[in-house]
Amino acid sequence: MRLDKYLKVSRLIKRRTIANEACDAGRISVNGRTARASYDVKVGDKITIAFGDRETTVEVLAVEETVKKDAAADLFRYL
Repeated sequence: MRLDKYLKVSRLIKRRTIANEACDAGRISVNGRTARASYDVKVGDKITIAFGDRETTVEVLAVEETVKKDAAADLFRYL
């Protein structure tokens, strides 16, 4: 699954366009490397999101095409 879509499905970022813009601006990194929106997310990847002075790091636990709002938090784990 594409990185921008994963960020939207997991609800780490509200909209896919915002996720895409964050990737283009270099604010999203996967496993320590700046990632493009087209990056293929795999289980075990560590995604770091930098917005302003706040930085959030999560580990991918599952990759699902669609998921309900309640189950979205089960797709990742905060580090």
